[in-house]
Amino acid sequence: MKSPLIAPSLLAADFGNLQRDIEMVNASAADWHHIDIMDGVFVPNISYGMPVVKAIEKSATKPLDVHLMIVDPDRYIETFADLGATNLTVHYEACTHLHRTLQAIKSKGMKAGVALNPHTNVMLLEDTLQDIDLVLIMSVNPGFGGQSFIEHTYEKIKALKALITKKNTSTLIEVDGGVTTENSRKLVEAGADVLVAGSFVFKSDNPSNTIKELKESCKN
Repeated sequence: MKSPLIAPSLLAADFGNLQRDIEMVNASAADWHHIDIMDGVFVPNISYGMPVVKAIEKSATKPLDVHLMIVDPDRYIETFADLGATNLTVHYEACTHLHRTLQAIKSKGMKAGVALNPHTNVMLLEDTLQDIDLVLIMSVNPGFGGQSFIEHTYEKIKALKALITKKNTSTLIEVDGGVTTENSRKLVEAGADVLVAGSFVFKSDNPSNTIKELKESCKN
């Protein structure tokens, strides 16, 4: 079984020592920096603004995986392209014209991602999957870190994997919420390609080692 890509969620980093935590991720076995943008409207919380993303981009040596948990994400596509995002993920639930949004993201040279809340059925992506580079399955309700994992996620990943196979696309499956070394192997077996981990990494005694363990937990 292949090792998943690991994307530590900087929302769980120590904001008093953000530079240190970014450099830790840079030097670790992680593949991406995961950045959650919340507006207090789409989700009941607010995260960091553009200046912080700019600061992260300055220090990061790995791709920025940006997840927009905001209403009307189209307004900010160009902004995040300018800020250096590699992947830009919008919520299915926040996009009235998803196909148009995906095209706009790609036109700015970014990979286009679509996030699904726990209640959203993966089959709703059937008509746009060929335009989606990654699907982010939320395995907790978005907005707060440290929540417990929703068990139905495994079935959801399997259903999405079957759809990707049927459509013959190279769409990646990313999972965010409650990811640990306890469930990482099962997630990858179900079809996950990218694992996002926040509290599990940054609240551990040795975050760099925890990232390595997550990466290796799926090896045969």
